[in-house]
Amino acid sequence: MSGNRRELLKEIYAGLSAFFGPQGWWPAETPFEVILGAILTQNTAWKNVAAAISNLRRHDLLIFENICRVYPQHLAVLIRSSGFYNQKAKKIKNFCNHVLTKWGGSLENFLALDLEPLRSELLSIRGIGPETADSIILYAAFKPSFVVDTYTYRIFSRHGWVEESIGYEDLREYFMGALDADLALFQEFHALIVRTGHLYCRKKALCSGCPLNVYL
Repeated sequence: MSGNRRELLKEIYAGLSAFFGPQGWWPAETPFEVILGAILTQNTAWKNVAAAISNLRRHDLLIFENICRVYPQHLAVLIRSSGFYNQKAKKIKNFCNHVLTKWGGSLENFLALDLEPLRSELLSIRGIGPETADSIILYAAFKPSFVVDTYTYRIFSRHGWVEESIGYEDLREYFMGALDADLALFQEFHALIVRTGHLYCRKKALCSGCPLNVYL
């Protein structure tokens, strides 16, 4: 079964890659900027995150040490465009406090953990769920942990490749159990899925022109 799944995933990846070309995702200059983006993008569109990131950049708050000193209330104002800004400000502060108290403020040492211990520790931080944790691991720590999101669920369930009721960990394993643990592949595959979902596999599907409509 995993062999058939592997061939299907390779075929899907090749088709999306040929259709869209290289994605170069995640758009960030530093690992900490990736982490902020991964938290801010929860339940919102990326354009709203980009506006919040730009606002933080203007206030010199894309630096770990600087944002650690900011009050949550002030941070919430600066990230207002991302939605749920009070909760997200607390999540960012929770992350920073974790690194400060357990790692002496060394984000580099924290991200240098092996994949599974890093994932376990990220998930122990209040406000960091599996998708956010895997995004941080894949794009900030540069370790091959496949990220699945709403688009992944939607695309793969609509095509009948997975059950609609599949949970996050099982859908993650659907990829990781069939593909080699390849950082570049996981990054690009996730980005291609996001691009496909954003343009075509919306709540109301736009199947015409979608590179995956041959599978319907």
